[in-house]
Amino acid sequence: MKGKSINNALASTCKLVILRRLYSNYFQNSTISIIRNLQDIPTIFKPIKSIRKYSSFRRINNSASNPCRSQFPLYILTDKNINRCPGPYYAVDTTCYYSTHRSSDSFSDSTFLTRKLEDARLDFDNEIMTTAPPAASCEKILVQLGEAKRFAVESMKAVGTQEDHAIALAELLVTADYRGHFSHGLNRLPMYVRDIESGICKSDCEPTILKETVSTAWVDGNNLLGPVVGMFAMNLAIKKAKATGVGWISCKNSNHFGIAGYYTIMAAHEGLIGMAFTNTSPLQVPTRAKKTILGTNPIAMTAPAKGDDYFCLDMATSTAAVGKVEYHDRQGIPIPKCWGVNKDGLETQNPKEVLQGGGLLPLGGMEKTGGYKGSGLAMMVEIFCGILAGSTYGPNIRKWMNTEKVADLGQCFVALNPEMFAPNFVDRMSDLMAINRNLQPIEGEKEVLVAGDPERKHMIKCDKDNGIRYHPNLFDAMTQLGERLKIKNLQKSS
Repeated sequence: MKGKSINNALASTCKLVILRRLYSNYFQNSTISIIRNLQDIPTIFKPIKSIRKYSSFRRINNSASNPCRSQFPLYILTDKNINRCPGPYYAVDTTCYYSTHRSSDSFSDSTFLTRKLEDARLDFDNEIMTTAPPAASCEKILVQLGEAKRFAVESMKAVGTQEDHAIALAELLVTADYRGHFSHGLNRLPMYVRDIESGICKSDCEPTILKETVSTAWVDGNNLLGPVVGMFAMNLAIKKAKATGVGWISCKNSNHFGIAGYYTIMAAHEGLIGMAFTNTSPLQVPTRAKKTILGTNPIAMTAPAKGDDYFCLDMATSTAAVGKVEYHDRQGIPIPKCWGVNKDGLETQNPKEVLQGGGLLPLGGMEKTGGYKGSGLAMMVEIFCGILAGSTYGPNIRKWMNTEKVADLGQCFVALNPEMFAPNFVDRMSDLMAINRNLQPIEGEKEVLVAGDPERKHMIKCDKDNGIRYHPNLFDAMTQLGERLKIKNLQKSS
């Protein structure tokens, strides 16, 4: 871009231009716009004041004449960091675009393709989405775990979250990144910030025990942050399991609680078997049905073994996440047959049909391939969570990223003491995992893994690097968040 004016750069010939937010979790009403003619683009954001170069892309500050100048930066991505197909590619904030130009009449020579996003997770797995082939790996930015936690805590405190709640959330988010689940780590921080900012989620009280026995409890999350409710409930389950052998806690009035495996690992660290479940927004179509009434309803279970080893299963009860379907839609490529159905409940490979009136298939796909099993598991989770806890359930749960009403999610946390059963549980657990890991892998694979092994490998890599390596886009999104909240920005590791 050096030696070239912004207007000339914007007016350059290009096969495709994508207008969107790089990090859209701030805005549930984001829109994707694809423009095939660039001649009018320079007039949209004029006058442009200055350029600042970030790690792998350029950020343009909008001028004072733009009412969106402080919150909605304009981005230009060049071939320097987008090695997909001949460019250049440009990405701008569509919320800002919509604020300044609400009618396509201003662009009679352009072709606009727009669609509303119900799930604003554009950065699936922290990758930029385009219609071009996948990009080559970019240089990621190293951040120490303590620094990532500090930033998350300060972000939440800046919007009024009480400190212990902010610490609980930060611990969960950074653990998700540390384990390699970037979609549920700092990537989600703006969502939690927005929930507290908007008042749709509280941080001025604690969970309440409504009913209790020596081994069970019914808890009201009081509309607090999901991780606050989850940690309270699992700690209670652990206490009861140590005293009686089992602790079963059912919670209502909770919120998105991050990776379910975090809570089950809490139990495993105490020598207990842990289980965690939550219901979610309706995205999944039950077997033989046409309408989405169940969520992806995850199941997590962790069992301790010798030393610091453990088995950790953390899975959705749908075959694929909605983000993967959206990814294929943006790429213009078909999805596997077992992922979703159209509005008539028929299996489809067209991602648009899944997103526009269809739904996700349960684990296993259609009935003939065992989808009724995944559908049954999703219903089981709903029973443990929504039905048992008396929370909102099934199709009554708000849509994902909807902040017009409280989530009132139902969640379930279980801790079980294996010492109350046959002795030497951890020995047998380690033996079973060793048998599995020592199996001869199929051709093209190097090893057979146990649930939790991929995460363990990622944690070892982070320990070796002395930090977590984040995608530049996510790092910049955190920079934007820090600037907006007027806190110390996330710092790179030196």
